[in-house]
Amino acid sequence: MRLALASLPAVAALALLLPGNGPPPRTHVVVIEQMHFGTVPGDIKVGDVVRWENRDLFRHSATARDRSFDVDLPAGVSRTMVLRKAGAFAFYCKFHPGMTGTVTVRQ
Repeated sequence: MRLALASLPAVAALALLLPGNGPPPRTHVVVIEQMHFGTVPGDIKVGDVVRWENRDLFRHSATARDRSFDVDLPAGVSRTMVLRKAGAFAFYCKFHPGMTGTVTVRQ
């Protein structure tokens, strides 16, 4: 019994190092309307989710210039993606190339 109690702090400390014990992923929303991408949140971290919401009357996309993502968004549709690596990713709408933005992902 004494050995089991002595090992509890070690087990608890080890659990902090295991994956999955950090904060849960957050969902960030980018709204598309009136032919513009809305504000991209600045506190996005690796593992977080971005939900693209097309509230426009036209089909749009969120397409990374480096081709790391390409989200097709028909009018009135929302889609999500998980951001798996850190960096700054410039994106545009492949149907309306003047629509641009950047999503920055931190570790």
